[in-house]
Amino acid sequence: MGILWKENGTFKEEGIERGESLWIQKQYQDKESSNGSTGNYSIRPSLKGDISTEVAVIGAGLAGVLIAYLLQSRGVPVVVLECRTTGSGVSKNTTAKITSQHGLIYKKLITYKGEQRAWEYAMANQLAIDKYRDIIKELNISCDYEVLANYIYTLDNEQKIRQEVDAALRLGLPAVFTKDTSLPFKVKAAIRFDNQAQFHPLKFLNGLADKIKIYENTRVTQINKDGLILTDQGSVKAKKVVIATHYPFINVPGYYFIRLHQERSYLTALEGYDYDKSTLDGMYLDADPDGYTFRKYKDYLILGGAGHRTGKYQPPDAYAKLERAARKWYPKSNIKYTWSAQDCMTPDSIPYIGRYSVRTPNIYVATGFNKWGMTGSMVSAMVISDMITGKENEYRKVFTPRRLMLSGSRAFIKDAAIITISLLSEHLKIPHDKLKDIEKEKAGVIRYNGQRIGVYRDREDKYYFVTTKCPHLGCKLEWNQNEMTWDCPCHGSRFDYHGNLINNPAMRDAFDSCIRKKSKL
Repeated sequence: MGILWKENGTFKEEGIERGESLWIQKQYQDKESSNGSTGNYSIRPSLKGDISTEVAVIGAGLAGVLIAYLLQSRGVPVVVLECRTTGSGVSKNTTAKITSQHGLIYKKLITYKGEQRAWEYAMANQLAIDKYRDIIKELNISCDYEVLANYIYTLDNEQKIRQEVDAALRLGLPAVFTKDTSLPFKVKAAIRFDNQAQFHPLKFLNGLADKIKIYENTRVTQINKDGLILTDQGSVKAKKVVIATHYPFINVPGYYFIRLHQERSYLTALEGYDYDKSTLDGMYLDADPDGYTFRKYKDYLILGGAGHRTGKYQPPDAYAKLERAARKWYPKSNIKYTWSAQDCMTPDSIPYIGRYSVRTPNIYVATGFNKWGMTGSMVSAMVISDMITGKENEYRKVFTPRRLMLSGSRAFIKDAAIITISLLSEHLKIPHDKLKDIEKEKAGVIRYNGQRIGVYRDREDKYYFVTTKCPHLGCKLEWNQNEMTWDCPCHGSRFDYHGNLINNPAMRDAFDSCIRKKSKL
């Protein structure tokens, strides 16, 4: 059979992220990490030689591991392939809220998708909450699981909260209108969902991962149409393949690169915040996209916000914004940890879960969780495991990747415009920075030998050069001063200032892209 996808270049070292999330700190793990990155970590081997299986899942984040676990629990032979280590991608940076309350989504879903599809979405996510509880109890996973209420609040628009409460109740969700919260400020109104949950995501993930076969440090290099997967360590012959790599890396077919964009959000863990006086009674999120998110973990309060589209030119000073908020609301607190998260966003706010494309009936995909990866991952596992085993799933249709998206047309057009502008500016926009004018710990773009080159200057006066052409599809990388990274505004690939890959869909380093281009001259 023919080749469906083949790598074109690769990455060498894992890109360096500026912060470290609370979840990877050793004192909050049951075991010491074998590599210092993911914690609670069992040593898992790389693939050696050639094997065959019924299903191969690519990606050992939360979605991939859950899909594999549910398949295995039904007697389906399954293996997971991970190019790095389990949970080392976006799963380690989540806020880990297990809730069916995904912002003010249900009025929107009823309006644009109809009550049936809205009901499917609501019930699938409610079932996901129950499924987490059942798995944690069955496997006795110690992951700091807590049942709590989840709140979406507003500072200025009570009407939209009331409308959302009405929509949620129509769908059978546990919605309550309230003005009472344990936040350090007054709100205009809030919607509360009872019996939601939170946990430590990596403790759960690794407890589950120990039950399935995962090959780590095994990079997929080629996928054939007949299910043969080649890696740098051997091959896997699978009847069915699941792509659970956060952002799908096969561009054609599927065309997810024109149906997804990525967004960043920033998080802090506060200590010493008057725990006894300021204990949250649940998880909180502002209905305003420019607002804040709150949850607690042990003696820490997690405060987040300041989000923006990945690759946005001159993004906000995110950590400074969070520090100001912490000083205002929790003046006795100190910021102990800072980190950031990256999320795939769909035009209509519904994940893509199901067959990758009509041309690849043996390949499945789970992506586009729109910042709700805990329930999104579990819904993916339930839907895809049902599809592979031939079981009817009454909630599947709302998530199908081939759905009509009239409600997302404006977002789709906006994404297309951003991609077009970025592609053109990589070739047409003249860099205005001069090497000598770039300040220490800042970056700029110069032209060298006819190429646009990004330059970062560190505090010791060393310069780091990378191409600004994204190796994914050629958009223009933008500098993110928050994290000292080069980010793609089109599809969300990210690179550290050395050019090393941090986040996909790019599959090779930016520096590698530059070297490859120069070698052709």
